[in-house]
Amino acid sequence: MTPFKYERAQSPEAAIRLVTADEQSRYLGGGTNLIDLMKEGVATATSLVDVTRLDLRQITETAGGGVRIGALARNTETANHPLVRKNYPLLSQAILAGATMQIRNMATNAGNLLQRTRCVYFYDTATRCNKRQPGSGCDAFDGINRMHALFGWSDQCVAVHPSDMAIGLAALDAVVHVRGGDGQPRAIPFTEFHRLPGDEPQRDTTLKHGELIEAIELPKSPFGERGYYLKVRDRASYAFALISVAAAVETDGNTIRQARVALGGAAHKPWRATEAEKLLVGKPVSAESFAAAADAELKGARPLSHNGYKVPLARHAIVRALSRASGIA
Repeated sequence: MTPFKYERAQSPEAAIRLVTADEQSRYLGGGTNLIDLMKEGVATATSLVDVTRLDLRQITETAGGGVRIGALARNTETANHPLVRKNYPLLSQAILAGATMQIRNMATNAGNLLQRTRCVYFYDTATRCNKRQPGSGCDAFDGINRMHALFGWSDQCVAVHPSDMAIGLAALDAVVHVRGGDGQPRAIPFTEFHRLPGDEPQRDTTLKHGELIEAIELPKSPFGERGYYLKVRDRASYAFALISVAAAVETDGNTIRQARVALGGAAHKPWRATEAEKLLVGKPVSAESFAAAADAELKGARPLSHNGYKVPLARHAIVRALSRASGIA
């Protein structure tokens, strides 16, 4: 590991000032991803600014009936909080589907959103990776890419976002609250927080350097118990998603009023299945409606040489998740 300077921030303002002043400085929360990357020589930093003592851990109800989740609350705290379990069970399910209990006890909510891809070529410093070393090439493109993207990839990068929690947040219309070096707060809709690779695959999010995530806000949910998170993986324990689906439906009798569908393991960012969502409005609650919605979304899929199996897998997963969310399965 490359030597680095360690500093403990006493306030959000101090943390932002320290990181903003140095392009190679990074925030340190739970460290469950960043420290691993530094040990492997994949990531470097001249200094780590420890923010774990900052007062950003509360989980509280908002005036509008939603919930504000502190950036530094641990994943376990969030998944098991009464407000989250009662009003956003989909989010609890997504968090508990990720990692091990020990990691969830350490990992912070902000860190979960910022974790890097688990693409094997990104982790292997002997291979070419535009995300790790911009301009070097992408060995995954013509290599073993069974775990890689169906949507939104570019000739620069075909990696996928690894988070489970983020897929649940995408389906629940979350907003990320951040603060930068100018002291001004900024609210970022979750669909705009992560980015597709384009020509800058090294950039995972739309954050500016030095911006500190302070909280994640969820609006009052019309879905209640009608949400479900389904994760399909190679093994049941501690594996990243081949495909995952966060699904939620609001119904009027047997008619769908609105739906939310987000896919994991499918793109460089949590993938909102907007084509599926649009098609479901006004349709009857049925497996046939869900299959038609899945087909509409998957028309835009661009499978690679080794991940074509993900298309039928995603279709079945979408149908099953929507069926479980709506209570017909």
